[in-house]
Amino acid sequence: MRISLNWLRELVEIKLSPEELAETLTMAGFEVEEIEDRRTWANGVVIGKVLERQPHPNADKLSVCQVDIGAGETLNIVCGAANVKADIYVPVATTGTYLPNIDLKIKPAKLRGVPSQGMICSLKELGLPTDVDGIHIFTQENLPLGSDVRPLLGLDDVILDLTATANRADALSMVGVAREVAALTGGKLSIPEPGEVSITKSGGNLALKIADTQACPAYIGTVIEQVKIAPSPEWLQQRLRAAGVRPISNVVDITNYVLLEWGQPLHAFDGDRLKSVASSENLTIGVRFVNNGESLKTLDGQTRTLSTQNLLITANDRPVALAGVMGGEETEVHEGTQSLVLEAALFDSVAIRRSSRSVGLRSEASGRYERGVNRAELEIANRRALSLISELASGILVQQEIADTRPDPSTWSHSIALRLDRVNQILGPIDLGEDTGELQEQDVERILTALGCKLTPSKEDTNHQPKWSVSVPPYRYRDLEREIDLIEEIARLYGYNKFCDTLPEKAEAGYLPLDEELIRKLRAFLRAEGLTELIHYSLVKPGEDRNIVLSNPLFVEYSALRTDLISGLIDAFQYNLEQGNGALNGFEIGQIFWQEEDGLQETETLAGIVGGDRTLGKWSKSGREQPITWFEAKGILESVFRQLALQVEFQPDCRDNRLHPGRTASLWIRGNRLGIFGQLHPQLRREKGLPDSVYVFQLDLDVLLESLGQDEILVPTFQPYSTYPASDRDIAFFAPVKISVTEIEKVITKAGKDLLETVELFDEYRGENVPEGQRSLAFRLVYRASDRTLTEAEVEPVHNKVREALVEKFGVNLRS
Repeated sequence: MRISLNWLRELVEIKLSPEELAETLTMAGFEVEEIEDRRTWANGVVIGKVLERQPHPNADKLSVCQVDIGAGETLNIVCGAANVKADIYVPVATTGTYLPNIDLKIKPAKLRGVPSQGMICSLKELGLPTDVDGIHIFTQENLPLGSDVRPLLGLDDVILDLTATANRADALSMVGVAREVAALTGGKLSIPEPGEVSITKSGGNLALKIADTQACPAYIGTVIEQVKIAPSPEWLQQRLRAAGVRPISNVVDITNYVLLEWGQPLHAFDGDRLKSVASSENLTIGVRFVNNGESLKTLDGQTRTLSTQNLLITANDRPVALAGVMGGEETEVHEGTQSLVLEAALFDSVAIRRSSRSVGLRSEASGRYERGVNRAELEIANRRALSLISELASGILVQQEIADTRPDPSTWSHSIALRLDRVNQILGPIDLGEDTGELQEQDVERILTALGCKLTPSKEDTNHQPKWSVSVPPYRYRDLEREIDLIEEIARLYGYNKFCDTLPEKAEAGYLPLDEELIRKLRAFLRAEGLTELIHYSLVKPGEDRNIVLSNPLFVEYSALRTDLISGLIDAFQYNLEQGNGALNGFEIGQIFWQEEDGLQETETLAGIVGGDRTLGKWSKSGREQPITWFEAKGILESVFRQLALQVEFQPDCRDNRLHPGRTASLWIRGNRLGIFGQLHPQLRREKGLPDSVYVFQLDLDVLLESLGQDEILVPTFQPYSTYPASDRDIAFFAPVKISVTEIEKVITKAGKDLLETVELFDEYRGENVPEGQRSLAFRLVYRASDRTLTEAEVEPVHNKVREALVEKFGVNLRS
């Protein structure tokens, strides 16, 4: 918010310089982003009177003027403005003046052969906005010649661009900032108290109908007749310009002025236009939410299609304004307006925020309603506006209607218990120079009293420490709710820089939590296998089983939480193919969500997708594609597991209908289900237009991390290696297809565990000379001892034991 110091000085006593005040406000939590010193914009510019104007002898568009600035002799000034003439008062930049807004220093010069001893200025050249194309002409008469022009133009001012925190709705007004300055500096407040306004007529044709009293707890509608629309007086226009608001007309400027002064949004309707919209002399102003299909053309000229979240102001049930956001163009005040209906209302902050967001429109009014308007000063702001309209627009008040469902005023100020020992416990010691101390009872009372609070001493606590019941002023009811809020205010006004710094006794190096360190390793291993990390939204389309659907989604396409990661990876793979980027080999780590009978569930998951030809060049294969095989894709996972020192078991699985029923495996660690790996189902692959072989996996990250957290994995022990040669044996047999190699390897390992070092499948054959329903498998078994070279007599019994175990367990038909 832009704060004019001239305006602020009328509300509070200020003894600090602008820079000191800005520093004080910033240290108290109100950051001053910029100090705009307007006094430098027209330093050296004075009031002059054009005595004579003659055309330039050598230029058609220039004039030669004789200007009196009260200095004894007139100045000869060449001027290029079309509106210059004799007998007008104008701003004159004398020789030596520097105008920073146009970066120009005035020097004696000759223009087309005629000397010029200064410059007659336009408002634009002095840094002020204007619609006039030419020099500025003062409307006042008998101005003192040669006097400083800045007081007349409002340039004897300094503007502070102040940012208030979201919880300080009261600081979005000049009165609120004045109260804050008074509390910080001890300056005396001089807040204007508007007197009572008189209604000249009793009764009338205005009525109120508030359909939703929660959304609109209070509404004041005032009918004003015989209004004369005209430009606002100069003082009002200057204050609005200083705040960054463009003056329009006296009535509109008054509503903007009260908004800036008290933080209370107001809106003025043209009374005759309201009756025209309502099609009746009897007018009922209503407040309700939108019905389906309604629209409204707002003051910015846009016709807006409304939703049921929008709160409306209506005239005989026809929309005329977006409540708390912006008025309607059809009922705006214009040059011919003669009657007004002035709205002063309180609206619910949540309702206005939703309404504003749904139409993508934010205004000065909605910004204040969203943060919370002071409900205790609604009538004060309304009286202030009505008295100004009576004074500046000659308005006569003929009727006022009030709909008020606010709680009893006695409840507007609540009490909070505050303990001195708790204050010092939270804030710590204060710096007293060579010594330290604690906040005293009088410090707390002084600070909170300056904020407008009333303190009543309570019974001392068990530690005999002072305790108060603090009554919070109504304008701070939204952000002072608990004891800790009062403690924060004490620290803020006492000065954060006056409290002692307490550093840790010993600094320690930072470190990653174990889970995060393991996840980073996992990511590195997956990237090393050629997979790219992907990130998708957690929000997806609804419709999946056990979906969790959002109650307030931004879009229908993102209205539910995902139940797995595989669907998103498949869509990403398809999208990349369609964009000509080739096969997408990637992985993702993210949360998935689902519903159970006992509530909502959430877990972190790792998933990946692999497909297409993974080789970089096709020249060695004559340009032919070689899709990745099931075992190559499985090998990617196995390689990662091997680097993590995990023993993962693959078991046949066919529960996911998106995956090939004969090429899908569930993954297990120590009896715990880790996840699933498999090839996409041919039907799904055809629907998506994917390559022949695409493989996906999804792992439960909690199970994986729990397994990685085992001590034997985290702290690997040294395993001695044998220096003696190995003895290898091959074994071949016919085995039923339904028996997996994993099961066979388990039996072999268990039977030969004393001397067996490794087991490796090196051949599989199905076809001629192999019985139906079976396959030929050949394994290489390596035997080794750590302390000796094995003899035939030692190896053969163990190898026979393996053969016997296979026959006994699976009934295999041995070939060797």
